[in-house]
Amino acid sequence: MHAFQLWLKEWKAILTNRKVLIPVIAVLFIPLLYSGMFLWAFWDPYNHLDELPVAVVNQDKGAMLDGKEIHLGKDLVEKLKEKKQFDWHFVTEHEGEKGLKEQKYYMLIQIPDDFSRNATTLQDDHPKKLELIYKPNEGFNFLSAQIGQTAVEKIKNEVANAITETYAESMFDTIQTVADGLTKASDGAARLHDGLSQAQNGTNRLYDGMKKAQDGSETLYHHLATLAEKSVSFTDGLHQAASGSLQVQTGIETLYNGMKQMTAGQEKLLSGAKQAQQGTANLASGTRRVYEGMQALDARIPQLLQGSEQLSGGAEKLASSLAQWQQGAARVQTGATQVTGGLEQLAAQLDALIAQTPDPTQKAVYKKLKENVGELSFGSKQVENGIAQLNSSAQLLHSGASSLHEGARRLHEGHIALDRGVDKLLAGQQQLVNGADALANGQEQLVSGMNTMYEKMQEAAQGASQLAHGSGTLSSGLQTLAQGADQLQNGTRRLANGSQQVADGTKKLTNGTKHLQDGVNQLTDGSKELANKLKEGAEQASDVKANEAVYDMFAQPVNLHKEEINKVPNYGTGFTPYFLSLGLFVGALLLSIVFPLREPAGVPRSPLHWFLAKFGVLLGVGILQALLADVVLLVGLDLHVKSVPLFIVFSIVTSITFLSVIQFLVTVFGDPGRFIAIFVLILQLTTSAGTFPLELIPHSLQHFNAWLPMTYSVFGLKAVISSGDFSFMWENIGKLLLFVVSMMMGTLVYLTIQHRRQFATVIEQASEA
Repeated sequence: MHAFQLWLKEWKAILTNRKVLIPVIAVLFIPLLYSGMFLWAFWDPYNHLDELPVAVVNQDKGAMLDGKEIHLGKDLVEKLKEKKQFDWHFVTEHEGEKGLKEQKYYMLIQIPDDFSRNATTLQDDHPKKLELIYKPNEGFNFLSAQIGQTAVEKIKNEVANAITETYAESMFDTIQTVADGLTKASDGAARLHDGLSQAQNGTNRLYDGMKKAQDGSETLYHHLATLAEKSVSFTDGLHQAASGSLQVQTGIETLYNGMKQMTAGQEKLLSGAKQAQQGTANLASGTRRVYEGMQALDARIPQLLQGSEQLSGGAEKLASSLAQWQQGAARVQTGATQVTGGLEQLAAQLDALIAQTPDPTQKAVYKKLKENVGELSFGSKQVENGIAQLNSSAQLLHSGASSLHEGARRLHEGHIALDRGVDKLLAGQQQLVNGADALANGQEQLVSGMNTMYEKMQEAAQGASQLAHGSGTLSSGLQTLAQGADQLQNGTRRLANGSQQVADGTKKLTNGTKHLQDGVNQLTDGSKELANKLKEGAEQASDVKANEAVYDMFAQPVNLHKEEINKVPNYGTGFTPYFLSLGLFVGALLLSIVFPLREPAGVPRSPLHWFLAKFGVLLGVGILQALLADVVLLVGLDLHVKSVPLFIVFSIVTSITFLSVIQFLVTVFGDPGRFIAIFVLILQLTTSAGTFPLELIPHSLQHFNAWLPMTYSVFGLKAVISSGDFSFMWENIGKLLLFVVSMMMGTLVYLTIQHRRQFATVIEQASEA
């Protein structure tokens, strides 16, 4: 028989034999059942999650955060009720555990009692993370557990966003508070700068005053040193004068005794007239020299009185000035103590600022300020110590000045007494001179004027008595003056030493004031920079925006924008290439069971006619299988494809490819060929990348991917259904046709061999007849 006749006979055998027709008709629906039922069942399972029962146990007890009561567990439950992502069942822990065991719930979500409390531990030394306990019943249904885990992750992210938003709001409130504090701190720093500017002016004036005081103290020291040197000479002169006054007093007393003896020896006067005349001449000469010396002493006494009076007044003014200076030094010492205390307080405040300031630049500035304040504090303490030493020296100087004033006063009184005694002595000496002159002139009348001489001698004796008394007073005054001069010398020496200490202390105080001036200048500049930086910080902190949009930005800083390429709307669409290929392959395999692929309906004229007759039947059934499946998918399940005609064409090509493979295996190997086909089906299901990507399966299986036809049927159907890459689709049709051609050639070779074995004799007999 020719191929067409044989093909018709094959169809007639099918249509007239119910045992074959019914199974063939059933096989036509196998691809429809596989692809249609599977895809219908799993078309969009996530759209029905609201029917999946899930237990929720809320044990959260709430907590306090910044004075506000929070209930994160309760808030989470309210959100779950609003979204209705699953069939939520809000139960107790006992009911939830029991429902899991009885397979009433697919999973359980438990909110612990410390859920809200852990959210408040962010600022603790050991913050605790919030925990959601997720208990899936994986043994009941593994996929539901995976779906639930994804949902719980989403819930966890929502809770984390809510907590972040809460903390962001609290953080921005704190930043605003910090901004207010920085503003106040800036105002305080500005006031500090003003105060330091005043202190700077004061230290400048203090430095100028101390410089003048240093110059004055050095001048005072030099004058006092000169005074001390002069007081030594003055004291030595006074001691010599006192010694001379004692000699004068002794001489006057001797003169007085001699006058008494002369009066007593008046009777012997006449006999010694010549001798007396010579003695009287000598006496006259001596008395003139004494008189001249007394006149010179009398001329010096007013100057001595004036000098001692000036010395007493100057010592009194010096004591008064030192008292006032000591009071001023006490006030300066008190001010220096206050400055030291203020600088120590400022250093403590700078330590607090250093500890509280996170900015490294500001912290470095504060540390530099602290070093300057330390130098100021050290200089201020030096000032305080120098003033204390100066005050102690001033006390010694005041005591010496008081002693000097007392000695000067006594010296002045001695000088007054000396002046009076010298006046009396000078008057008596004048009389003595006159008497001696009269004695010398009247020596010739001595005898005749004895009575007169006697009277004069009485007067001379009286004058000598007065002279002796005056010389005693002079000697006593000079002794007192010498003692006062010693005290003056000692006081002057102590005053000079004190003035040296004053000069040294003043110099140290000047140097300390200079350091204080430099430190105050640095502190003034630093306080100005501090005020400016605090003002800038306050302005920057005030510029920080705080609103719901900002809180949301902190909670969810990244938005995931999904730009889909070749969008697949649901699970059914994504799995159609896989399940349609599976259904067509299974349909081809079952067709080999109900339709004989080896035995011809008649005697084939040639192997080619035999092949064409069998393949023609398979071709018709394969096309019908593909068309039935395509109609159900496109109409029944509303599958959306890029091109319906190309989708149908590719389905038919896929069906023909699988039929050619099954035909080859079953025709060549018989029933073992069907087992080989099942093994090939299993390999294709695992390596075609119809579900999981190829890279996720074991590496040893990946090598089969390129050698099996379902790989290219899946690729081509994905192109015509989802991507619209028709060139890629045609490329895969070409690869499928290679399988078709190779399988057809294999089958034809086998039928050629079998045709020679089975029908060669029959054909020869028919030809001979």
